[in-house]
Amino acid sequence: MRALKILVVVMGVLIVGGTLALVMILVQRVGGGSGSGRWETALEQPEGTRITGIAATESGIGVLVTRPDGERVLLVEPKRGRVVGEIRPGR
Repeated sequence: MRALKILVVVMGVLIVGGTLALVMILVQRVGGGSGSGRWETALEQPEGTRITGIAATESGIGVLVTRPDGERVLLVEPKRGRVVGEIRPGR
């Protein structure tokens, strides 16, 4: 009987410890435990370019810029902070 009590206590401690470990892992993954969510990037556009709008897209960020040669929408990949596409309005 004594062995059964010890076994129940040990299994209870394992359940509580495992639950706490799972909660800690979930908080780290969901809460961005790897650091802040801020990032900076240079879009490497010509002199005189102005950002006139920003919008979230399904796969990144759309940045509307006004350049000396016209307007463009730059598609930026947020994970790497690089321009992956460029859209020019039709004339």
